[in-house]
Amino acid sequence: MLAGVFMMIFAIIKLFSTKKWVAYTVNFSHGLIVLFFILHTLGLITRWYISGHAPWSNAYESMIYVAWSIMLFTLLLGFPYPIWYLLFINRRLKKSPITIAAGSFIAGMFLMVAHWSWMDPEISNLQPVLNSYWLMIHVAVIVMSYGPFALGMILGLIALFMMIFTNSNNVKRMKLAIDELSYINEMAITVGLVMLTIGNFLGGQWANESWGRYWGWDPKETWALISIFVYAFVIHSRLVPGLRGKWFYNFASVLAFASIVMTYVGVNFHLSGLHSYASGERQNVTYYIYTLAIVVAIGILAWFQYKKHYGKKG
Repeated sequence: MLAGVFMMIFAIIKLFSTKKWVAYTVNFSHGLIVLFFILHTLGLITRWYISGHAPWSNAYESMIYVAWSIMLFTLLLGFPYPIWYLLFINRRLKKSPITIAAGSFIAGMFLMVAHWSWMDPEISNLQPVLNSYWLMIHVAVIVMSYGPFALGMILGLIALFMMIFTNSNNVKRMKLAIDELSYINEMAITVGLVMLTIGNFLGGQWANESWGRYWGWDPKETWALISIFVYAFVIHSRLVPGLRGKWFYNFASVLAFASIVMTYVGVNFHLSGLHSYASGERQNVTYYIYTLAIVVAIGILAWFQYKKHYGKKG
């Protein structure tokens, strides 16, 4: 997380400076982040070897797996060479230090939450219902989809802040940066939506084997479906004349992540069901309301600046 913050500061400075030491600092931070990602990967492999099962079977393991997924897609989209060139996919992508810094920061946040005292990192035996090859397939795909969604959220939030701090002196540089982040955000959400949809269908297959039905309106199933609808709307909003523009897309990508938070955290700890750890007791959700209010306030401030400096150009 600290490496991401450090890189973010110098990546923003790089937007307005051509000094070599700034570029060297950004590149050094990038190398450090790649090293941490390799260590993170080795840690997951080691945990898999020791436990004898895929390391995403409980709350702690899924949290560190989501953090790994965030960094995987951050590095693939933020520094696409030579992968996308080898696949002949979208040669417009270029190196994006801000994307790498943003992804590192949000991945660090997930790791920080995972290592808070209320999550147990102990390696334990699988619950009987999870002792299935579907753990390797369904859970791996659907939980990994949270990574690109989280990346899209943080990129959308950074784009909104860039709109807020736009002025007549930096409008050209800011527009280039916002366009870059919006484009990568779009790719991340598209990948996440495809994975979430596939994961939901795979979950139906597992449910049929375990419970004798493909769909039962369990809270987890229902909120996964809601998330698919929400992100499908965000992606297709580009085709609606009144909703086109960088402001709406980035603001919607931030708000849409609330559905993932509800699917991942809300269902597990606030609702009762086959996928949850709660028993239906009343939960404190005021911090969700405060967070939503802050995001809406940021969006409103960004809207005024967006209309002032970009208008139809955005």
